[in-house]
Amino acid sequence: MLFTKVIAYNLLKSVPQISLSSNIIFRQSSNADTLKPVKLSYATYESTTSDRSNQAAPLVIMHGLFGSKSNWNSLCKVYQQKCHPQRKIVAIDSRNHGDSPHSDEHTYAHLAADIKALLEQLGIEKAALLGHSMGGRAVMLFALKYPELVDRLIVEDISPITTSPNLDSMPSLFQAMEGVTLPSSIPMSQARAMVDEQLTKYIFNKPLRAFLLTNLVATDSGSYTWRINIPVLMKNFNNVARFPIVNDVCYDGPVLFVAGKESDFVVKSDYPKIQKLFPNAELTYIEGAGHWLHSEKPSEFLKITLEFLNSK
Repeated sequence: MLFTKVIAYNLLKSVPQISLSSNIIFRQSSNADTLKPVKLSYATYESTTSDRSNQAAPLVIMHGLFGSKSNWNSLCKVYQQKCHPQRKIVAIDSRNHGDSPHSDEHTYAHLAADIKALLEQLGIEKAALLGHSMGGRAVMLFALKYPELVDRLIVEDISPITTSPNLDSMPSLFQAMEGVTLPSSIPMSQARAMVDEQLTKYIFNKPLRAFLLTNLVATDSGSYTWRINIPVLMKNFNNVARFPIVNDVCYDGPVLFVAGKESDFVVKSDYPKIQKLFPNAELTYIEGAGHWLHSEKPSEFLKITLEFLNSK
């Protein structure tokens, strides 16, 4: 995920930082027909007894950088129970994350193409979309490219306009993870403890280390690896650090931007420009929350998003 100033430390002084002070400065390839989607891993949450003909559009959720669909398990269960009318909930792993395939390409255009392919695979004609951080920008681009496929949109703590200066430290975070070494054939508990000790030298925030450790997996040979594709994410970091240039498009369906009051990823001055892309966008802040709204303030996040999802 893209992190707040609370945890975005200057991790490795030897790694040069990247200036991200400008706004939208480059264009990503956007022709979905020329992009090769990957087959995303996903988890579904739905009632086996309710009448599907009376259900609202499914809710598709995409995590942020370093995340996975499992981060959303608890919230997905609540959404499935408390959306009225009921919605099928689909939590997805982005390419190069979780259980989805690795790929040499990682741009928002590719992520949008992956979502489109998944909707076609599942026979979903129109979906509500919720995305956090990287996932938020992916679903924004999807809505701009394919508005006819989107019922409504929820964007968690990310803007299509400005980029948080806290992303300057992200290359150092990749470097810290890539530098981890472990012996083979040791228990997972021991491996996690050893990795945590190595990361402590560079990442001082314990919850952040614990979150990154959810990506540590054992291979069939008994060795350990990161399930996220660190080399590709490092190479393509600029592709996720900024929202791609879009011209003469908008999504005029209902959109909710939910931001953390303690985060600097969505500044109020962005709102007029956001409305040019999303004319019916609402912007609300959660007090005392940073970048990870859904984990820091889950009750407040659920209340706000459920009200939006259940509105006519």
